Amino acid sequence: MSRKILVSFVLFVIIFSSMALAVEKVVLTGTFAAPADRWHELISVALEELNKRHPDMDITMDYEVLPYGDARSKLITLTAGKTPRDLVSVDQIWLGELAQSGFLKDITKEVNSWGRIGEFYPANVDGSKFDGKFYGIWTWTDARVTWYWKDLLEEAGVDPEMLKTWDGYIEAYKKLAPVTMKKGILPMHLVGAGHSPDMWFPYLWMNGGEILEQKDGEYYPAFYSEEGVKALAFLRDQVEAGIRPQVQHRWGQEFADKRFAVMIEGSWLLGKFPEGFDFNQIGMIPGFPVPEEGMKSSTMMGGWLLAIPSTSEHPELAWELMTIMLDPEVLTPVLAKYVYLPTQKTIAEQDPYKSILENEIPFFEDLMKAVAIGKGRPNIPEYPQIAETLRIAIEEVYYGVKTPKDALKDASKKVEEILIF
Repeated sequence: MSRKILVSFVLFVIIFSSMALAVEKVVLTGTFAAPADRWHELISVALEELNKRHPDMDITMDYEVLPYGDARSKLITLTAGKTPRDLVSVDQIWLGELAQSGFLKDITKEVNSWGRIGEFYPANVDGSKFDGKFYGIWTWTDARVTWYWKDLLEEAGVDPEMLKTWDGYIEAYKKLAPVTMKKGILPMHLVGAGHSPDMWFPYLWMNGGEILEQKDGEYYPAFYSEEGVKALAFLRDQVEAGIRPQVQHRWGQEFADKRFAVMIEGSWLLGKFPEGFDFNQIGMIPGFPVPEEGMKSSTMMGGWLLAIPSTSEHPELAWELMTIMLDPEVLTPVLAKYVYLPTQKTIAEQDPYKSILENEIPFFEDLMKAVAIGKGRPNIPEYPQIAETLRIAIEEVYYGVKTPKDALKDASKKVEEILIF
């Protein structure tokens, strides 16, 4: 080998090595709420695309997935410690608390430049804001609806249409009880767990009531009203008819196990059935029972937002990763696999995404009808305290301690104090 060739070869190795060394290693960090598999799949696909866009970088992500309650506690701890994080999942009701504390980055400029927010449903756009600014993007949602076992209703002579009105619902219970109880199956499920306010709000909304109202920029309790009392009285009427509040909650597994003939529960319930289950065995009504036939029903939407903490060390990359995760091509397979409902009109209404969800999610079309009548909970910082106050009020009515009117009157006073201080 000539000296000239050898020198050229050495220079080539040096240049190539320098180029390799020039690749910047970037580690993004994150905190997400369980279950973990959904995040593993979504993040891995999105990271692959992000790396393709940045060949000069080797981008990885170090993230933790925590149980629901632990996730909220961890975010609060991160807030206090100003700990760096690039991307987090936020329950819609946590948004105001985390935004006001300064933990979440205002991404209004990024969202407006992105140009895709108009593809999201208005309720999900509003739920992504606090004080008129974007602090996250509502990534997927769910809806509470009325589920029933067809064979049990048929055996009891109950027409599913009965479940659509308050009087019919209670009458259906009376017809179901003697048939299902002897089988060891409870006729109807009534939530007595910590999230009981979530199951009361739709009755409030369908009557024209609201949880809070805003005057001169300040929030005040609005639930102590004729509409609120009427809504809470329906819960009382269920208990007086014999429907027992269930303190333990398994998020629909109890219905999938056929321990209840009828259950008002979230769309996630579909994921509780064993593989290969014939969904023709069950029926679904997209909403809650209404006071009178012909009235418009309501439901409550939940779900998760993606957000960027203000402590992010790589905010531009975090935003880019977030937009990739929200891309219909990337997000739709995850929604289909884990039975989540889309917040984007593009996914819900346009092919090929709509067809994928219709093929993979039973009752998809009717579930989206529920999303159309759904509302979100207030995402102000005081909401967790408000919800706890309402939970106590509902329990007082369940167990006959107070009338619906007195329970809401007292709760309203407490909530007013919470909002003032």
